[in-house]
Amino acid sequence: MSPFPPGPAPVPVAQGCTRTSPLPLPRSLSGAAGSGTWPKDVGVLALEVYFPAQYVEQAELERFDGVEAGKYTRGLGQQQMGFCAAHEDINSLCLTVVQRLVERAHLSWDAIGRLEVGTETVVDKSKAVKTVLMQLFRDSGNSDVEGIDTTNACYGGTASLFNAADWVESSSWDGRYAVVVCGDIAVYATGNARPTGGAGAIAMLVGPNAPLALERVCPYPPRGQRG
Repeated sequence: MSPFPPGPAPVPVAQGCTRTSPLPLPRSLSGAAGSGTWPKDVGVLALEVYFPAQYVEQAELERFDGVEAGKYTRGLGQQQMGFCAAHEDINSLCLTVVQRLVERAHLSWDAIGRLEVGTETVVDKSKAVKTVLMQLFRDSGNSDVEGIDTTNACYGGTASLFNAADWVESSSWDGRYAVVVCGDIAVYATGNARPTGGAGAIAMLVGPNAPLALERVCPYPPRGQRG
């Protein structure tokens, strides 16, 4: 159940399972650009998750692959592995989570000033997923949205989140929200990698005064010092 008040019915982009975060949005964005106040507690304000409705039971995949029972379920901690239907691709997954995030948070599309995408799933090598997502902004007239796709294996989504947070904390921030989208469709051939596949996407709203704030922590501090 969404924690936000009922809003306009979303346009269906892809059918599947979704989850909405219970994080409340701040009443205002303090520390706006030009105010002379450094933004505080920059992090995740809200998030939306989507994964396809279709899945394979990992216990059945163990039997199909002829491996020891429990190798995937106990060894990897996996119960099901989702996969996309024929009408879904990485663009539809990401369109779904971004649209639902904005509508359920009751945001206007012109309140977003940066859109970062982390994915290594490619449909068109000459057209980024971010370019496709900009279709959602068309009716609002908001074409001033910075951001790019970041492709770097599993780190692409993390780098996108860091890029968005760095933008909010920088002198380039114009006072608007950032949206970070992470999504992939992983399909592997028979072998050890197959049970680690799956499909899904997540969209995060990034800004100041966040209940899930990012903190800089050094994982390997000098000896005798705390991180």
